[in-house]
Amino acid sequence: MADSESYDKHPRSTVNRYGKPRGRYDYQTIHSVVNTVPVLHVSFPTPDEDDPFPAMIPMLGFMGDFSAPGSDDLARPLDLYLHGYISSRLMKLGGTGDGVHEGLPLTIAATHLDGLVLALTPNHHSYNYRSAILHGFATAVTDADEKMWALEKITNAVVTDRWQNTRLPPTKAEMVSTQIIKVSVVSASAKIRAGMPGDDRNDMKNDELRAKTWIGVVPTWTQYGQPIASPENRVKEVPAHVRDFVKAVNEREEGTAKDAALQ
Repeated sequence: MADSESYDKHPRSTVNRYGKPRGRYDYQTIHSVVNTVPVLHVSFPTPDEDDPFPAMIPMLGFMGDFSAPGSDDLARPLDLYLHGYISSRLMKLGGTGDGVHEGLPLTIAATHLDGLVLALTPNHHSYNYRSAILHGFATAVTDADEKMWALEKITNAVVTDRWQNTRLPPTKAEMVSTQIIKVSVVSASAKIRAGMPGDDRNDMKNDELRAKTWIGVVPTWTQYGQPIASPENRVKEVPAHVRDFVKAVNEREEGTAKDAALQ
């Protein structure tokens, strides 16, 4: 990583189409996208020489720094931690890196959809979105303390404070069957689109077209619903940490989507 506030630009990570208004390379933007998306999509090479396609799987993960475990600062170099089962294909694969970095090369994608952008013509329809692509080299986390720290962070990324509101500590069997991999990120970029439609000047002068075609943005966000208790549940009320999480995320994502439409 660069010793600045941004990732160095690389041909693989440079945003080309609408790169100037939409491309972002700063740590804060990229890490924020990753740490607020429910699912990451991870692509990696396979050893099957007869199959030219890379594999891709959805995973849980977060950006963090084990050397500063109490810090929430996203505007600095961080590693990406991914959660998986020891028997999965990704966890079984090895990697020698590129001669400089150790590990298996991965590409990770994260995307938020913030709105449907409806224009006068099909060509100018779009989405408001926040997306990030990261490239890095993955190695298994073998340090017991780092692995436990990462498991707690990933659990709390699902629902805030969930770790301490469950049975702890994990059993030996659970720790053995679960693997954490750490990705040393070497390049990354974000691409963000916000605002109203951008129609052609001639279309905007067409009164007949504008009189019959609605244009604007339909804000879009992830909405968590009312928690539904398991038939085996014995707790009478939904705990505060779950209620508060649902309320906070719903308000945050709704606000972000509506703000994006008005930019």
